[in-house]
Amino acid sequence: MANPYFNKLSDFLYVNRTKDNRIDGDYSVVKNFFKRVKIREDIFQDLTFFTKFNVKGDDRPDNVASEFYDDPTLDWVGLLSNNIVNVQSEWPLSQADFNGYLLEKYDDETTLYSGIHHYEASEVKTSTNVVIIPSGVRVGVGQSVSFYDEGLDQQVIRTNIALPISNYIYEEDLNNKKREIFLLKPEYLSLVLDDIEDIMTYKKGSTQFIDRTLVQGDDIRLYS
Repeated sequence: MANPYFNKLSDFLYVNRTKDNRIDGDYSVVKNFFKRVKIREDIFQDLTFFTKFNVKGDDRPDNVASEFYDDPTLDWVGLLSNNIVNVQSEWPLSQADFNGYLLEKYDDETTLYSGIHHYEASEVKTSTNVVIIPSGVRVGVGQSVSFYDEGLDQQVIRTNIALPISNYIYEEDLNNKKREIFLLKPEYLSLVLDDIEDIMTYKKGSTQFIDRTLVQGDDIRLYS
């Protein structure tokens, strides 16, 4: 059964207005975007409910949902599982979009491929394999380190441990890190779907209440 996100949203009656912002006395049924769905905290904070997943190539959220849940309309579950609000900036870019982003951000190919964004350390460890500085830690240009090596019973100095990271490598790494996501395990989908139905159900007690799926919006004045 299809489970598109917007079908889950409840409705409300919103007052119609004329072009000069006067109320025309009628209402339209619209989706209530003020109600935001989320996975409840006790599930979201428990990794046993989730599976690690790597987004491949140019896959979109619906491609991932189709592969993992056999239902592309559950793309929103993948987004909620990773607290992704803005797909444009928080989901990995396709290769074409990534290339376009780089061309817009950097002035020329020399700056992109040869420009240094920062430096990272190569791994430094003792003769007994005790790590002094792990690989990938940001350091300054020309970074060196001095430490006592018990295996050699002497002070050791390591120089030039800083490796240059180009702008391109930095941007590529950022985009690839977005590929590492978590997905709610299929056996727990019913819990989330039940929670969402409860969140989207209106309760009696308000003068705006019409039924479980519909309320009438206040006469909100958009312009002074």
